[in-house]
Parts: sequence; C-alpha cells; structure tokens
Amino acid sequence: MSTSALVGYARTSTTDQKAGLEAQLRDLEQAGCTKVFREEISSVAIDRPQLAAVLEWVREGDTLIVTKLDRLARSVADLVSITKALKAKGAGLRILAMNLDTATPTGKLMLNLLGSIAEFERELMLERQREGIAKAKADGKYEGRQPTARAKAKDVMMMRAEGKSVSDTVAALGISRASVFRILAEHARRPV
Repeated sequence: MSTSALVGYARTSTTDQKAGLEAQLRDLEQAGCTKVFREEISSVAIDRPQLAAVLEWVREGDTLIVTKLDRLARSVADLVSITKALKAKGAGLRILAMNLDTATPTGKLMLNLLGSIAEFERELMLERQREGIAKAKADGKYEGRQPTARAKAKDVMMMRAEGKSVSDTVAALGISRASVFRILAEHARRPV
C-alpha cells in the first residue's frame, strides 16, 4: 500500500534570484514536502523540464505544493492544463500564499476565479499597451522594433560576392555568425 506524498515545486525566473528560490524551498519544507522539484527558468519558457517531471512523478493521493500561483502557471490556460493533469492522476494542488487547496470545493472555485482574474488583468494590460503604442505612432514617437540581421541580407550577400569571410562579415555588419549562415542558406534555397 502506497502512502500519499506532499511534493513541492519551486521556480525562479533567473539564476540571480537565489534568495527567492531558497525562501520557496524553506516554505515547501515547512509545509511537509518530502520531495521537491526546482528550476531556475522563466515561466514563459516553452519547456519547464522540472514542472514536467513533477507532473509525471505525482501519484494518486499526492498533493503538489507551490508557494505562489505565479511560480506554477503562466496563464489561465496553463493553470487549467496543470490542474487537469493533476486531476487525471488523482493528485491535488495546494498554494501556500493563498491557503488554497483543490481538495476542497471552495479551493477549486477559488483557483478558477483567481486564474480568471489574472487573465483578465493581463488582457487589460495588453490593451493599454496597444493603445499606448497606437498613440505614440500617431504622435510620431514610436519607431517600433529595431531592424534585425535580415535587414542586412543584401549587405551579407554583397560581402559574400566580394569573397569576404564569415568572420569579416560578422565584424563589418555587427551581426552574429548564425545570422550570416541563415541568410546565406536562405539565399541558396531561392530558385534562380
């Protein structure tokens, strides 16, 4: 007969946030976690290997514990996906800072409400950002994103035709070696 486990997940956005990670680990230990998965990676990263590992590791009856909601999910959709994965395995979720536990009906309701509010706030912020950019453009104060290496494709091809090396091209144009090779490869694939 297996016993249920309290499993922790701690995440910071960068390796510079050691104090934040240590605080999370301390809180998870105080909450009784017997196993803790940790990573130092932005929540917007496509892959969060330790989050995937903890979701694979938890078993029926286990509870995943995080210190705060933003340490776990990047959006409502992400939160829904994580809670679905936990529910499918028969595991619960507890968020310490909110005293929220999805093992209770109230906890489930609160989690859904909080996730919806967070998504609503993000949408409002993005709308304000779009309005600000539109106003700055109208006032002639918005230049947009700076040109990328692709804007220098003609220069790369000209230097190549002159017999310049990749290193010379990188130094002259101030772009990366990878950008030079990408431009050369794209040019080589074009029909003549």
